[in-house]
Amino acid sequence: DRLWGGDIRRFNIPPHVVSGVFGGPPCQVFSALKALNPLAGEKHGNLIPEFERVVLQAQPEWFVMENVPGAPEACVPGYQVRSLVLNNRWVGGEQERIRRFSFGTRDGRVLDVDVALFENPDWHPTVLAGHGPVGRGKGYDSNPSIQDMCRLQGLPEDFLDDAPFTAHGKRKVIGNGVPLPLGKAIAAAVRRAMGGEA
Repeated sequence: DRLWGGDIRRFNIPPHVVSGVFGGPPCQVFSALKALNPLAGEKHGNLIPEFERVVLQAQPEWFVMENVPGAPEACVPGYQVRSLVLNNRWVGGEQERIRRFSFGTRDGRVLDVDVALFENPDWHPTVLAGHGPVGRGKGYDSNPSIQDMCRLQGLPEDFLDDAPFTAHGKRKVIGNGVPLPLGKAIAAAVRRAMGGEA
């Protein structure tokens, strides 16, 4: 964890303390962009098994794992997993950002996400933790400011102004996050699936 310095490989949790587990193991090893940098993700490798281990320990009612579409689904004994691939633009965001959400429950419930009838008329390519966005066409800033990156992720532009990170560190934190519109849509869908109101 770049923010708090924790290591999932040393994390343990007693069973039945939490009702749900939500996580996003590093995606670099499964990213389509790995073709441009074959060493991407090699430092930590595939940490999905660690996510699965934590879920197995915690024994929650449900779990959600976020990753790139090319990553494998989470597989935890005793849980049925249903996956959903969503684009941030389908839930109102401006930024093109496609992610897979693996939703695990004991009885195989599915996520019913509210998607917009029309995509946002403004479009921006995916903001990355590295060096600029990936996308199509012209008419967008190929190296957005940290403030623009925050805005495109659904955060206030001054979100990291007081954070003790370098500009490179701030870009990593922002670019590795799930956009807020996408996170809210998934959270509402989980709540509905588990019998709460969205």
